[in-house]
Amino acid sequence: MNVLIAIVVIPCSLMASIGRSAPLQQQTPKSSALVEDPDFQELVERSRSLALKILQSIPDTHKSCIHSQNTLQLNSPDNLRFEFMANSIGIPPTPVVTPVSENFSLNTSLKNMSEGLHQFSALLSTISERLQNKNKVVELMSDIKDLTIQINKMQKMLHRDSVVQSTPAPVSLHIDGHYEVQLAAHLTLVKLQSFGQDIVRCLRSLDCSEDENTES
Repeated sequence: MNVLIAIVVIPCSLMASIGRSAPLQQQTPKSSALVEDPDFQELVERSRSLALKILQSIPDTHKSCIHSQNTLQLNSPDNLRFEFMANSIGIPPTPVVTPVSENFSLNTSLKNMSEGLHQFSALLSTISERLQNKNKVVELMSDIKDLTIQINKMQKMLHRDSVVQSTPAPVSLHIDGHYEVQLAAHLTLVKLQSFGQDIVRCLRSLDCSEDENTES
């Protein structure tokens, strides 16, 4: 019995298409040169350290100002149930931050980081006025301010000229009752934790020492 063996030939154009299907971590030549600049790398390292510090302090901050720990837990799948309430309270959507790629430029990344940090600073400032114990929140706001300064320095290096700072929209929260204050603080810290994790991932993608460690 003769056995026929079919050989499937994949056209080169299709192979090229498959190769292009994965997102490429690319930057413009100008951005690539800037990222490799030692001064820029120092800012990346400093910013990443501050972002990690913020993430590490969020759990203690949450415990210090949230008294309804049974229903408002920082890391809980139930937090998804409260998402729809963020709008009614007045908490705006968080700017998107992802690792720099051909679809997400360095400029967009830094801009969204800065806007998001300003947003969280304004939210925490408004909420802290209604908290009995706000010491940890004030400390957290100080770290957010320091991180914002570092991000703005990177923006200035990218543009070389003075950066036009965006003016964050004023925050107006509907937190008349005690529970609304607790919920607003909870949701803000939950969102800040997620945003901080996105910042760390983005900064890791800009850290040239990470590439060197990977290659070695």
